Amino acid sequence: MNMPFETAKLHDCRNAFTETLEQLAAQDSNIVAVCNDSVGSSKLGGFGEKFPERLINVGIAEQNMVGVGAGLANGGKIPFVCAAAPFLTGRALEQIKADVAYSETNVKLVGISSGMAYGELGPTHHSIEDFAWIRALPNVPVIAPADRIETAAAIRWAAEHQGGCFLRLSRVGVPDLLPEGHQFRLGKADMLRDGDALTIIANGVLTHRAVLAAAILEQRGIAARVLNMASVRPIDEDAIIAAARETGAILTCEEHTIFGGLGSAVAEVVVDAAPVPMKRLGVPGVFAHTGSANTLLDDFGMAPEAIAESAEALIARKG
Repeated sequence: MNMPFETAKLHDCRNAFTETLEQLAAQDSNIVAVCNDSVGSSKLGGFGEKFPERLINVGIAEQNMVGVGAGLANGGKIPFVCAAAPFLTGRALEQIKADVAYSETNVKLVGISSGMAYGELGPTHHSIEDFAWIRALPNVPVIAPADRIETAAAIRWAAEHQGGCFLRLSRVGVPDLLPEGHQFRLGKADMLRDGDALTIIANGVLTHRAVLAAAILEQRGIAARVLNMASVRPIDEDAIIAAARETGAILTCEEHTIFGGLGSAVAEVVVDAAPVPMKRLGVPGVFAHTGSANTLLDDFGMAPEAIAESAEALIARKG
C-alpha cells in the first residue's frame, strides 16, 4: 500500500483466477472447469487451450451446469463451475441448494462479474443479492476477495478445501492491497489499517475505497480501522467484536443490497455480542439503475469521500 491508489495499477481479478486455476490444473488432473457459454467473460480461453478435455461448456443452462459440476465432483473431480454471478446464483439457486449445499459436494462455484460490474446492462445483470442467497445455505462458504493477490490465494484454498464454496469475483479493476504471498484464511479478516475512532468493514471492490476513505479521515485527525472481510460466511466474529469494543462504531461497505449481505452478517454479530452504533452502506433495497459500476457505487454513497462523511456522522453518534 505504499503507492497511492490514484496512480496504482488496476487489476482484473478474473485474470488472477484463471492464471491460478491453470497452475493448479497442471499439478492436479482432477481439476476441471464448467461454464455456461461464458469462456470469454470467465477468462477460460487459456485454460481451454491447455486442457481442452477439462473445459466443459454446457451452454446457457446454469441449472444443468451446477448439476454437471455435482456429478463430476461425485466422480472424484474438482470442478470450478463458472458463470456470471447473477445467473449462476439466481437461475441455479435450487440446484446449488440441493446438489451442492445439501449434498455436500466438492463443487467450487465462481460468480464472475459480480455486484454491479455489468453496470451498463442494467438491473437484470446486477448481482446484488448473491451474498444473501448463498449465505443462507449451510455448507457453502461465501468469499469475496479484495484484489488479485487474495483472489489467487482464495482459489488455491478452494482447490484444497473438501466441500463446496462460492467465490464472488468482479471484473472491475482494483489495486493491490494484500502482500504478495498472502494466505487466505477462511473466517478470518485482515486488518489493513488500525485505528480507534471507528471501524470500516468492506470486501471485494469496496475494500480499496474503504482504505481511501480511512486516508481521508486520517487527514482530518480521525484514526479509522479498516477490516477486509473477504470471508462473509463464516465471518470473523472475534475481529468484529474486538472492533466494536475497541473503536465503538462500525461502518460496513458492500457492493450488494444492504439486506442479507456483509452488513447484515456483521450486524448479527454486533447485536448479539457487542452492541455499538453501526451503519450499512450498500444498495438501499432498490433495483440498482444502469450505469458504469464505479458510477453506481458513487451514486449509492460509496465514493471514498462519501464513505468518510458517513464515518464522521457515525462517530458523532457515539456521543
